[in-house]
Amino acid sequence: MDGETRATQALRDSGMEYTITRHGKVGSLEEAAAARGVEPADIIKTLVVRRGEDDHLFVLVPGDRQISWPKLRAHLDVNRLSLPDKDVAREVTGYERGTITPFGSLTQLPVIADSSMAGRIVSIGAGAHGVAATVDADAAIIRLGADVADVTDPA
Repeated sequence: MDGETRATQALRDSGMEYTITRHGKVGSLEEAAAARGVEPADIIKTLVVRRGEDDHLFVLVPGDRQISWPKLRAHLDVNRLSLPDKDVAREVTGYERGTITPFGSLTQLPVIADSSMAGRIVSIGAGAHGVAATVDADAAIIRLGADVADVTDPA
């Protein structure tokens, strides 16, 4: 099953309301937001973070923000975190960079959602380039069992 099919099936199985948007190649966050009909802050990047050997998690980061490594380390009570290389991220999730989503990941990983995404309608990747799902962030947080925390800073 391809990534888009896996992600869409997971969204359907979640019982959440969602809308799939498909668009061509975009060159910036602003172009992606325009193509999806949302503000740049409402595009959610799904990042795979390595906590240790075979220990990964997802961090959901609004488009206008970036991970604050000190905040994330403090929240997780760890000294070291890193981003795995693209091959490891694909092996863990089944998705290539730019398409990663917690929905339909090959491995169920803990999810941390930045607190700034709560209470909004957001657009999150849906398993293929140029494919996204627009969802209620609060519903997604609940369905993913996400830990909501302040783990980002303005980009």
